Amino acid sequence: MIHMSERSRGRAGLAAFVIGTSLVVGGGAGVGGAALWDQTQTDTPSSRTSPSATTTVSDQADQQPDETADDQAQEQAGQGSVEDVAAAVLPSVVKIDVVGPEGAGSGSGIILTEDGRILTNNHVIDAASDTGQIVVNFVDGTSAEATILGADPLTDTAVIQAEGVSDLDAGDIGSSASLAVGQEVVAVGSPFGLDATVTSGIVSALDRPVNVGRDSIGNATTYPAIQTDAAINPGNSGGPLVDMTGAVVGINSSIRTAASQSGGAGQAGSIGLGFAIPIDGVMPVVEQMSAGETPTHARLGIKVSDARSDSAAGALVGEVTAGSTADEGGLAPGDVITRIDDMRITGADSLVATIRSYRPGDTVALTWLSGDEEKTGDFVLDSDAE
Repeated sequence: MIHMSERSRGRAGLAAFVIGTSLVVGGGAGVGGAALWDQTQTDTPSSRTSPSATTTVSDQADQQPDETADDQAQEQAGQGSVEDVAAAVLPSVVKIDVVGPEGAGSGSGIILTEDGRILTNNHVIDAASDTGQIVVNFVDGTSAEATILGADPLTDTAVIQAEGVSDLDAGDIGSSASLAVGQEVVAVGSPFGLDATVTSGIVSALDRPVNVGRDSIGNATTYPAIQTDAAINPGNSGGPLVDMTGAVVGINSSIRTAASQSGGAGQAGSIGLGFAIPIDGVMPVVEQMSAGETPTHARLGIKVSDARSDSAAGALVGEVTAGSTADEGGLAPGDVITRIDDMRITGADSLVATIRSYRPGDTVALTWLSGDEEKTGDFVLDSDAE
């Protein structure tokens, strides 16, 4: 079973997708790996994370005479040191090598169950297609082939099953809802194929709308990312972002990189802007994939674009699906959505990312402008299940 913490409610690595001052989806080194965030607006990053470099743990200072070194390490911010977190988390993180018809690459993953169920990014395993091979490499040097249990392009997540394994160290799943800007976090993964790499930093922003592309039918892969300055590079994708208790709060997925790197040879690296998918929003999808079900997602029933007005920033409603919750709630083409619950909506990506954080059947409060009139209403979100 998935462990829940008390807080919970043809190359090495996968290639990164880069944008503008660009964002890269962090997969591994090589084909289909770390994706770059495609920035469509000044404030909106969209990339896939690349692997991160290791960091040096500093010594603890000013130990009290009656304290042991272990006691002092645990007292740092009331939690563990980076060294403590790394020791606890590394056994539950794997390197994933993928070989498929269109190339090879590598990424990372987090062990969910003792018998080998593993969470990673969709873009990490996507290159395997139907005829490729996935090999999971464990921290003790052993490896096993794996099969895909489920993949969800809309949340950029996938669940794979390592074959013939047991007694693995499963990671603790925490909660991303309790994260705060400035909080210390640690990223673990296999940047550029360098397995068991640990980097640390802080949460530098929350709910950053990140758009890393579209699925086969045009739906945007957009999520409200945890932004961090922990070094993330190609190959880190699919690995965990953890808090200082060692609980998984996010899945490293994309990075932003300098524009000058996007057109040159080789892969772009971290410039201190990495993005992780919040764990709270994807665990219901992970559970569906683990059970062999088709993942479902919340939707309003509208098509939107960025509002282009000096008077209002938000998501401009273009089309409204007949019979949808948006239609029944009175939204109409030309309306501008400015807020969902307590989240300010700044554009199309912002709205999609925010809705993606809810589940079908959830009720949300919308604020929108219809002409010069501000309106509010409660909407029960639809499901994209067919």
